Amino acid sequence: MVSKTIKSYLPAIAALLFVLTGPATQSEAGVNVNVDDGRVNVDVGGEGVYVNVGNNLPATRFAAPPDLVVIPGTYVYMVPDIDVDVLFYQGDWWRPYQGRWYRSLDYDGQWSYVEAERIPSGLRALPQDYRHRLSTGYELIPHGDVKRNWRHWEKEKHWDSRAEHGRGEHGEHDHGSQGGHDRKGR
Repeated sequence: MVSKTIKSYLPAIAALLFVLTGPATQSEAGVNVNVDDGRVNVDVGGEGVYVNVGNNLPATRFAAPPDLVVIPGTYVYMVPDIDVDVLFYQGDWWRPYQGRWYRSLDYDGQWSYVEAERIPSGLRALPQDYRHRLSTGYELIPHGDVKRNWRHWEKEKHWDSRAEHGRGEHGEHDHGSQGGHDRKGR
């Protein structure tokens, strides 16, 4: 039986198939549709097309934009002290879940599945125990500071230079190098 969620996406899937196959018939285009685990896989003439119609991520909501911490030795930021992994890397929000990765433009936005080969190397290189690598008393970085400064910090190797000067990844901080603090994350 097809779930209600998948049924609601069937018109969009049909339109996608029409666009992909054009005037060709199903037998000419070799169209195969497979519905599995909330996903629809469409194969058109040997060209695989992935259509995401939902995911099984547990919902995560924040009362306010979350503060972040930098994962030592990386330029990946994570939301600490929550039961799920919510990461920020190079302008996007990421969630690993059950061996898969999901991306969003917002920390509690629409999460989309990302194929393994499209996951940035900085995320793939994270050690399995990255949650446990944070030192006690780690430094919280306001959401707005990370959003404004991540590009500059990565380009200038901000966290590397802080470690070289003996402050470590979580010492005294100056997040205001590009516009100051905004504790409300704006």
